[in-house]
Amino acid sequence: MPNRANAHRRAHDDAPDTADAFRRLVALPPGPRRDALRSRVVEAWLPMADRLAGRFRNRGESLDDLRQVAALGLVKAVDRYDPRLGNAFESYAVPTVTGEIKRHFRDHMWALHVPRRVQELRNRVRSAGQELAGSVSGRRPTVGEIAERAQLSEDDVRTGLEALESFTALSLDAELPGSEDGYSPGDALGEADPALDTVVDREAVRLRIAALPERERTILYMRFFGDMTQSRIAEQLGISQMHVSRLISRCCTRLRDQVMQDTA
Repeated sequence: MPNRANAHRRAHDDAPDTADAFRRLVALPPGPRRDALRSRVVEAWLPMADRLAGRFRNRGESLDDLRQVAALGLVKAVDRYDPRLGNAFESYAVPTVTGEIKRHFRDHMWALHVPRRVQELRNRVRSAGQELAGSVSGRRPTVGEIAERAQLSEDDVRTGLEALESFTALSLDAELPGSEDGYSPGDALGEADPALDTVVDREAVRLRIAALPERERTILYMRFFGDMTQSRIAEQLGISQMHVSRLISRCCTRLRDQVMQDTA
């Protein structure tokens, strides 16, 4: 049987005495009276939630947002706490609120979604690196040293180190270090080459053109690759321009129909 005195013991002198309120909260049925008492209990413990949020300041998130997350964790703690188990509320609420804040960082502060295992590796590698920083002067801890301290494999340490550099995304417009002309990652990205469509079309008709009679292949080559006019082609081959026009039109129609049939 838990010692009843433990239920009233508080870790901080300024912690509110809400033991009686919690006992009444458990006994009350859902309704306005219970909601009002619940609100008063949450309000009484908000300073503790704010104090816990302050421990995570300067980590890339505003203190106001952290306080809101901590308040959410506090509400969850109030709703789940059962004074009949004999434990002080603060001993239950502190890990609940802290866990909510850490979950917020894990789920919302990464620019890209990263698997939870990689996030945990990042945290363990970072902690081990900070612990080793004071013992290895003048250099950074090696992968092996971090692996030994964090009790991880060297492959896991390398994964965690990569995640350390990947918490935020680099803008494509950000100037790269050492560049004197404002060169950015966006400058290295390729773009669609309009000539690719021409390559695709040529490959599609290449075999079909090879199957044409020699005179028709010659006419097409002179017109589309030699950039000759129909009158010059007619003069060189000794036929009429009208005949050249009919041959070109007939060949193009045949090639188009054959290619479209191949892709259907």
